Amino acid sequence: MRTAATMYMLTNISIGTIMVTSSNSWIMAWLGLELNSFAILPVISKTKHPRSIEATTKYFLTQSTASCLILFSSTINAWQTGTWAITQMPDKLPSTLMLIALTMKMGTAPVHLWLPEVMQGSTLLTGLLISTWQKIAPMVLIFTTSNHSPSDIALIMGLLSTYLGGWGGMNQTHLRKVMAFSSIANMGWTMMTLTSEPKTSMMNIMLYLLLATPTFLLLAQTSTKTLQDMTTMWTTSPTSTIMLMLLLLSMAGLPPLTGFMPKLLILNELISQNLTPAAVATTMASLLSLIFYLRISYLTSLLTPPNSSTSTTKWRQNMNNLKMAQITPTAVMSTTTFPTLSP
Repeated sequence: MRTAATMYMLTNISIGTIMVTSSNSWIMAWLGLELNSFAILPVISKTKHPRSIEATTKYFLTQSTASCLILFSSTINAWQTGTWAITQMPDKLPSTLMLIALTMKMGTAPVHLWLPEVMQGSTLLTGLLISTWQKIAPMVLIFTTSNHSPSDIALIMGLLSTYLGGWGGMNQTHLRKVMAFSSIANMGWTMMTLTSEPKTSMMNIMLYLLLATPTFLLLAQTSTKTLQDMTTMWTTSPTSTIMLMLLLLSMAGLPPLTGFMPKLLILNELISQNLTPAAVATTMASLLSLIFYLRISYLTSLLTPPNSSTSTTKWRQNMNNLKMAQITPTAVMSTTTFPTLSP
């Protein structure tokens, strides 16, 4: 019965995202977003713990506020233009309100404070769902309305997200909060070229989803939740440790891994738009994120714990081949895409 209820909720989440991506009216898009938000609430509160109930409440209040802003801005736009079409939003007021509402749903600065708390109160698999699938529908709407979005506000939000995401992740010891701030910083890179080159922004967010999926799955597979767990991860699962290190370095944007390619294209686009100061500021902000990525990589694969583990190593145990078969293709794609695309 519990499995059937979970499948029902996951089906509603999928249907809500499909409704948003295939609709041309703000009413249908709003209904899809509401279905998506309400369906994930039981998934977050599935674990009977006060932190999960707190995370569910915070997620509900934030998403409800963003949905009210979406409905308000689309109503103003329909009043001014006489249509509910998503692509028709020429006025600056409704387009600005819509951009703020959609970025609130994804967790972009300065409306990002809910994301680390919700991620901390959720399980790793639920955090994977919030960081990846729940961002698809708002990102599609942002991409559709990118030609009407105010470029200066999008640029400011991008800079704030990169800096706040980098600063926030530096002093965290819980990996779910680290991944939340990593998501905020990556959304900053996405917002930088949203109005000038939206296809590059979409490629950046899609590659981030490709990187985040095997990272969360590996953390869930090895039951790793804190930096302290990272120090003993090598003694229990060396293969997963090396794979996780490559994924983190790719997410940091180090060449020649996959994560370097969208960052290079975004910086190239900023320079071609005569926004060299913004490109320099974003590059400096990426160094903040690089600090905690390298710290996790150091603890994962380069640091030997002071005490040896007495537990049986995982290569001598019965591994779940089905779970590893699900992780391996995305992990390989996450670390080898850039070398295959480079000339």
